[in-house]
Amino acid sequence: MRVVIAAPVLMGLALSGCGPKALTLPDDPIDRAATCGVVAALGARAAGGGNVAAALPFDRQAGIMHYALLAGAEGKSFDQSRAAAVAARMPQLEAGISAGKWQDLAPACAAAYPQTQEPAGGPIDLPQDALRAETGCYALGAFLNKTLGGPTSAYKDRLAEFTPMNRALDAKIGAGIAARGLKPDAAVALRSEALATMVKLGPPAGVMASCVARFTPKG
Repeated sequence: MRVVIAAPVLMGLALSGCGPKALTLPDDPIDRAATCGVVAALGARAAGGGNVAAALPFDRQAGIMHYALLAGAEGKSFDQSRAAAVAARMPQLEAGISAGKWQDLAPACAAAYPQTQEPAGGPIDLPQDALRAETGCYALGAFLNKTLGGPTSAYKDRLAEFTPMNRALDAKIGAGIAARGLKPDAAVALRSEALATMVKLGPPAGVMASCVARFTPKG
């Protein structure tokens, strides 16, 4: 599955101040997700002192991306075009949001997208179906590597933690698909559905922590 969201789109949102204008979440689902992504980006920059040149922490950057992922995961299968639409919309909305009372939107975003909030009960539970869990972990790890990786990426060390897991999952997923007699189209559909499921479990960094803990070979 080809990922079409470019990381720079999600990484360049600047903290440009806030004004007196009250803001509300849009009704349009793409604009709503993009608005909350911008709010998350502005909050992350504010928490980091407003330094636009500095890379955000991995968990924060993945959290911004989560809103685009959730838009793509509204159905049973992951829709890349919806996720890409949110990513493209975020920089278009940033100026208007940052000029208003964007901080006041944070509670509304948390209510609209509860999956973005850290779970209170500890690690995130993965699907019980082994093949779906394996496929979802692989797909989400690949997505994050595609969007946040690269030779000069500030997140390359963190992303490297996924590599042993993905190597181990290659063989396991292939064997699982063969054991179920899935044809290529069905295997692609399984991956898309598994990614949509993973996106809805919680923040991407937390989901991947559970994936790494469960599927990385020991020793």
